[in-house]
Amino acid sequence: MDPLGARSHIVDIQTLATWQQQLVEDNLEKLEQSGSNSSHDGFPSPFPFRADINHKILLYTGSVAHLNCTAIVNTSNESLNDKNPISDGIHQLAGPELRDELLKLKGCRTGEAKLTKGFNLAARFIIHTVGPKYKSKYRTAAESSLYSCYRNIMQLAAEQSMSSVALCVVSTAKRGYPLEGATHIAFRTVRRFLENHGNSIEHVVFAVSEFEESVYRRLLPLYYPRSEEEERLCLPLIPADIGNAEGEPVVPERQIRIAEKPGSLEDECDGSLESDLSQVGNHAFARMEADVDKQRKLILQGHMTEAATQKQHQRNYGRWLCRARAEDLSDIASLKALYQTGVDMCELMTLCFSVSGVKEKVRYLDNLQQLFSCIKPEEIDIPPFVLEYDTRVRAPEITQPHMHGFIL
Repeated sequence: MDPLGARSHIVDIQTLATWQQQLVEDNLEKLEQSGSNSSHDGFPSPFPFRADINHKILLYTGSVAHLNCTAIVNTSNESLNDKNPISDGIHQLAGPELRDELLKLKGCRTGEAKLTKGFNLAARFIIHTVGPKYKSKYRTAAESSLYSCYRNIMQLAAEQSMSSVALCVVSTAKRGYPLEGATHIAFRTVRRFLENHGNSIEHVVFAVSEFEESVYRRLLPLYYPRSEEEERLCLPLIPADIGNAEGEPVVPERQIRIAEKPGSLEDECDGSLESDLSQVGNHAFARMEADVDKQRKLILQGHMTEAATQKQHQRNYGRWLCRARAEDLSDIASLKALYQTGVDMCELMTLCFSVSGVKEKVRYLDNLQQLFSCIKPEEIDIPPFVLEYDTRVRAPEITQPHMHGFIL
């Protein structure tokens, strides 16, 4: 409670002027000067004039912790213990109970939003979120994460049937996000949400510092024009990248392309009926396929066409390759006897087999009897013609020729 006679720091959002009420004539003159060089007549604005939405938007210069509304936003880190002016001001007024409540949340991931009570604040709830760290190399990821912050904040406010929510600048200077780029994402995300899902939300307050106020006032008319004239003058200043229908950043290379007619070219224009009919049957979906059951029956009976045989070989080869990659050959690799030396003229892999001291391990044998003295007969499979030949050459009536054998 404030001391007797002291001025209260609490600001009721009902006393603030809405964005629609802040329309000033000199603002239009500035916009007319900046947009006089560009002409976009005939092109509708992606953010048309909506008086009902403008009456929901409030711009407040000061600490978000002083606002009397349903919920305020606190920007922090993944552990929810960040030290920044916004978070420090909220903790100072909310009291130590807030810190104890945050310990129960067990952190918050980047782009998420979590809800706690307001405790000693004028606001009933606090929505905690974590903004992304900005690096130009990962700009797309940072934009998507920042969009998720504002989107999840608004989604949480709508789910909890909150009538008003005060947004601080989520992208703090500590995280290195450019203020102007972050402001574009914040404005378009809130605008799209109010258009599509914002029936239950009566007021959205943008709480900024004196340094941030100039950027917010300059960019607000682009997304929240307060008249048709302001909409026309702001149209050339709207950036090319405005996201999708929800304001989410879009990367065309990562989109799944689904054409109305599968297999048709994207660049083809509306032509005559003959040009349309010429495309019929040129894609895989329009070709007749044989009976799958009959094909399987022929495979089982061994009657396969050349194309089917080749396809079957490819499937078998791929299956064996997968099995070979999954096999554990560490014991063979530890011998260091087989290694890749390069490729031949046909770009095929060449392997080298090397065994140290192999010459000393080779034994010279005259006949099978000597072989059986080293290896048991049941441990070796010898073809019958070899046994027959050995018996014949060892006969006493025939001069015994030399039979050479090598074992390793």
